[in-house]
Amino acid sequence: MRILKSKGWAIVLTLLMLVTLVWVIVQNSRYADRMDNNLSMTVMLEGEYSIDGGAWQTIDNTRPIGEHFHRAVFKGHFVEDMTYYNDLLISSKNVWYDISNSKGEVFISNRRNDEEEEHRWAMNVLKDTPGYAVVDYILLGDDIFRSREDVTLTVEYPYTLAAESFSDCFQTTLSFSEGLYLRFFFEVLPTELVFLLVVFFGMFFFPVASGLLGRINFRYLTFGVLCLFAGLYMIMQQASGYLNLWIGDVTVCMMTDNLLEYLFLTAILLYFSSLVTHRARKRVAAVTTWVFFAMTIFVLVLHITGIMDMIASSPLMGIVTDGCLAVLSVLLGLEVKGKERWALIEHLVSWLPLAVFLLLDGADLFMNIGGQSYVAIGLAVTILYQLIRFGIDFRRQYLEAIRYQQMQKELYEAKVGIMVSQIQPHFMYNALTSIAMMCTIDPETAQEATITFAKYLRGNMDSLKQTKPIPFEQELEHLKKYLYIEKLRFGKKLNIVYDIQVADFVLPQLSIQPLVENAVKHGVGMKKKGGTVTIATRETDTDYEVVISDDGVGFDMTAEKKDDGRSHVGMENTRNRLRELCGGTIKVESTIGEGTTATVFLPKKGQHHENIVSG
Repeated sequence: MRILKSKGWAIVLTLLMLVTLVWVIVQNSRYADRMDNNLSMTVMLEGEYSIDGGAWQTIDNTRPIGEHFHRAVFKGHFVEDMTYYNDLLISSKNVWYDISNSKGEVFISNRRNDEEEEHRWAMNVLKDTPGYAVVDYILLGDDIFRSREDVTLTVEYPYTLAAESFSDCFQTTLSFSEGLYLRFFFEVLPTELVFLLVVFFGMFFFPVASGLLGRINFRYLTFGVLCLFAGLYMIMQQASGYLNLWIGDVTVCMMTDNLLEYLFLTAILLYFSSLVTHRARKRVAAVTTWVFFAMTIFVLVLHITGIMDMIASSPLMGIVTDGCLAVLSVLLGLEVKGKERWALIEHLVSWLPLAVFLLLDGADLFMNIGGQSYVAIGLAVTILYQLIRFGIDFRRQYLEAIRYQQMQKELYEAKVGIMVSQIQPHFMYNALTSIAMMCTIDPETAQEATITFAKYLRGNMDSLKQTKPIPFEQELEHLKKYLYIEKLRFGKKLNIVYDIQVADFVLPQLSIQPLVENAVKHGVGMKKKGGTVTIATRETDTDYEVVISDDGVGFDMTAEKKDDGRSHVGMENTRNRLRELCGGTIKVESTIGEGTTATVFLPKKGQHHENIVSG
C-alpha cells in the first residue's frame, strides 16, 4: 500500500512537471515578440580581441567564445544596435572586468569599492573574490554608447586554475526592460524543468525503489541521493549566471554553486561505495567518502571565514577528488574478480560510464578538450541503466513474492491437512471402540449406534475436509452426535448439560470435540458413579468462550506427563489449529477428585466471518 501511495504521488508530480513544461511552451509562443525585443551578444563590441596575449581575432558577436582564459582584451566600439535599447545587462562569473574609453578612463567595472564592502558581510572578508554578479546599466543619455568612440574591455580571471570558457564567465544582454528575467524564463527555465525530473528521480522514485517489497536496497537509496544532488547541480549550472538576481551577495552565489558541485561529487562517491561488496574494501570506500565530505566542509569554512574562497581552493579539491575517485575505481575494479559474464557486465555498466565521463569533465578544465559537461552524459547512461535494473528487480521480486505467498498457502494447507488427518482417525477410533464394547453387552443398542454413526459420517464427512473456521452451531451438532454414541455406551453414568448463552461465532471444525472426549473418557468415564459433562458458552468484551467442564476424577496438573500408551495428538492439534486459524487459546484447570475445566478463548478480532464454511 505504501508503494502504491508513493507511485500515486510520483504520477501527480510527473503530470505537474509536464503541465508546467506545456505552459512554458505556450508562454514562449505568446511572448515571442517580447523576446525579439531583446538582444544577446558576446561583448557588444565591434572590433578585435586577444586571449592571454595571443593573436588578435575579429569579434563575432553571434558566436560564443569557447576558449579557456586568464586575461581577455577586446578593442573596438559599441555595436550600432545599442542605440535602440534602454538597458545593458552584464553577467559575470569569477572574473573582474573594466570598460574604459579611449583616454583610459574606466566608466564600467565590477570592482568593488569600500562603500559597497561596508554593506555586504562576505565582501568584507573576501575582497579579492569577484563572485557571480549581474550589473544593469541605463544607456539613455550616455553619449559613449551612441558615439563610435573606441573602448577597451578587459576581462580577468584571477585564479591559477584555468577558467571555464569565456562565454560561460561573461555574457551581455540588451533589452528595454526585464531583459535578464525574460532571458532566464525563456532560455533557461525549459532546460531546468528537465533537470527537475532528475531531482524527482532522486527525491521520490529511487527512494521508493530502495524499499521495494519491504526490503531496503542501499544501491537504489544512494543512487537516489546521487540523482538529487546531480539534478540540483545541473540546475545551478544553468542558473548560475542569474543567481545575483535573487542573492545579493556575489560571493554567496559562488559558494552556493561550488558547494552543490562538491555535494554532487560526494553523492557519486557514496554511490560507488554502495557497489563495493567485500567487507574490508567497503570500509576503505566508506573512509574515502568521508574524507572527501570532510574536505568539502573544510573548504566551506575557509570560504565563510575569508581565508580562501572556494574557487581558490579548487586545485586542492581537484587533487582530493582525483585521489578519492582513483581509490574507489581501484576498489570497484577489484570487485570484478570471480564474477561471471552477465554479473561482470552489470557491475561495469553500473559505475564505469559515470567514472569515465567524470574524468573527461575534469580533464576539460585543464585541456579544453570539448567545452561541454561530460558528466551529464555519464549520469544519463547510469540513470538509464538503473531504471532498466529497477524494472528487472521489480519483476523478479514480484514473482518471488507471488511464489512465496503460494508456498505459504500450500504449507499452511498441508499443515492443517495433517492436523485434520490426525484427528479424523482419532475420532473414528474412539467411536468404533465404544460401539465394539457395546456389541457384546447390548447388541441392539450397538446396532442403533452403528446406524447413527453411519449417518454422522455420511452427513458430515465433507466438513471434516474443510480447513476454514465453521459456525459454532455446526460444531455443536457434531458434538451432539458424538455424545449420543458415548451416551449409549455409558448409559446413566454419563449426563450431558448444555448451557449455550451465545452461538454467533466461528471456530475450527472438531476443535471442541477432543476436549469433550477427554472429559468423557478420562474424567467422568474413570469415575465409578459417573458424572456430568457441561458444555457452556459465554461472551466477554474481548472474547467468545467455550467451557467444557466435568465432575470426574481430575488430575494433578503439576505432575510430569507419563507415557500411558494413549495418543495425545488430538489435544495438541486442537491448540495449534485454534492458534493458527483464530488466534485462540486453551486454559485447563483440574483438581484431583473434583474434576476438570477446559476453557477455549476465541478473540473477537480473530472472527473473520467472510471465511465461514457452513455445513
